[in-house]
Amino acid sequence: MDLRQRIDALMPSVRDELTELVALRSVADPRQFPPEECGRTAEWVRARFEALGFADARLEETADGSHAVVGTRPSAREDAPTVLLYAHYDVQPPGNEADWRTPPFELTESGGRWYGRGTADCKGNIVMHLAALRAIGDDLGVDLRLVVEGSEEQGTGGLEGFVEANPDLFRADAILVCDTGNAAVGRPAATVSLRGMVNVVVTLESATSEIHSGMFGGAAPDALAALVATLASLRDEEGNTTVDGLDSGQEWTGAPYPPEQFRSDAGVLDGVSLLGDGTVSDMLWARPAVTILGIDCPPVIGSAAAIVPKAAARLNLRIPPGVDPAEAEAGLVAHLKAAVPWGVHCTVETEATGSPFRAATDGPAYRAMASAMHEAYGVEMTHLGQGGSIPLCNVFDELYPEAEIFLMGVEEPQALIHAPNESVDPREIASMALAEALFLERFA
Repeated sequence: MDLRQRIDALMPSVRDELTELVALRSVADPRQFPPEECGRTAEWVRARFEALGFADARLEETADGSHAVVGTRPSAREDAPTVLLYAHYDVQPPGNEADWRTPPFELTESGGRWYGRGTADCKGNIVMHLAALRAIGDDLGVDLRLVVEGSEEQGTGGLEGFVEANPDLFRADAILVCDTGNAAVGRPAATVSLRGMVNVVVTLESATSEIHSGMFGGAAPDALAALVATLASLRDEEGNTTVDGLDSGQEWTGAPYPPEQFRSDAGVLDGVSLLGDGTVSDMLWARPAVTILGIDCPPVIGSAAAIVPKAAARLNLRIPPGVDPAEAEAGLVAHLKAAVPWGVHCTVETEATGSPFRAATDGPAYRAMASAMHEAYGVEMTHLGQGGSIPLCNVFDELYPEAEIFLMGVEEPQALIHAPNESVDPREIASMALAEALFLERFA
């Protein structure tokens, strides 16, 4: 059998293994799920790769307490190039399970897709790696290194610190970061751009306590109203992000994102306009974008006829390649403080920052992957950006400047990663496994 036939034959076992993985509630937050769930998942991953020739596969504890699965599989060739395979086994919490049409930790097939938390992000990529390696068998002309992270979704930086402290464990000629995906089902893509981020909490205070809105309203400053005015200054009438000092006019030069496809992928309601004066691709991958993640203020139910003395908001600013996160942080903090009305007291606490990333695309690994993707899918590979941040890519880029970093995976817009009803199209697992297997053969 050729590689395609071998992978097709493996797909029933791929589903069985993904069913086992999805059932493991590996949310790396002990406040929400028992840490033992992550421990069992890590051991499941370790054992599967050990059986595929990673004889030294082991669990390494990182600074945040999570465990990464690490291992090597050497080739018989003395001059073999080295490829590092990456994925992560931790998942996002399911949120309100009532919003799921199927149980979040039970793989369920519906409409040809497999539903469940982690089916795409990122346990689908773990079983994709396994399928690719099983299809190739023992005759592999590259040295393999493996790292499967245990706390990627928490953003606590455990693996980044471990890589920096142990650089020789992960040194490679090509690094396959399998935690992104394609433009659509059947449309292969390499993610070549990642936005960085700045997360802050802005808190406004106007009085020492709540006061009656009937007795004092009209003259007493309202912290919640001041917060609304401050947040409104972060976008103009067209929806462009307008943080002072940040360029909001850059353009994306890669594959376009058709507006109608984006409306469908994002679930935008009829009659609601898309934001910004650029293309969808410009707004997603080339320009800064601010999102209000949450607001602390009285809820509607139970609220009193009182002027709110204190209100806070958590903000996420995404920044494109070319923007320094320290400069973006300083600009956002200065903008917020300048926009607060009425002399209301303002404090801004920075939670986290992350650098953007842009991949080089002119090396032999990219040529080999483009060829492999074309054969696997029957269409040319395109280049995409991604609005999310993967800080590990910047660590790899700094430590291994000669390595080619390739971002790929089984995710695509219908997967609804991080949301209720996450799913994966099994055809994407099969096609990406074939592309990876073909790449490993050609890069050798």
